[in-house]
Amino acid sequence: MTEIKKDGGGFVRISDEVLMVIAGTAAMEAEGVLRHAWLVGGKPARKQMAKCTKVTVKNKTVSISISIAVRFGAKIHEVSVDVQKKVKSAIETMTGLTVAEVNVTVNTIIGEKKEKTKA
Repeated sequence: MTEIKKDGGGFVRISDEVLMVIAGTAAMEAEGVLRHAWLVGGKPARKQMAKCTKVTVKNKTVSISISIAVRFGAKIHEVSVDVQKKVKSAIETMTGLTVAEVNVTVNTIIGEKKEKTKA
């Protein structure tokens, strides 16, 4: 749980799970990403989430490691850089925390299914 103190005398706490969801959602917006590794059937699978996204927060600085599935034929390097930019921007914009690093692991490449044609 990350605590952010505000000048108004109160505080805000953000759970690591919320940071994981922000990161996963932002990663899905990158061109070429077919799914975040913890999404099963388009819905979050909480048991898988912790395995595929790691969040470390130290002194209001976030480090994230995320696993993704990429479309076959996509330029993996370009997809990964786009994921890094989108995740960093989303976390910093939504939470006010600083992102030190976003490590991307491409653990799956998925080809598009071809439709069977009748002869």
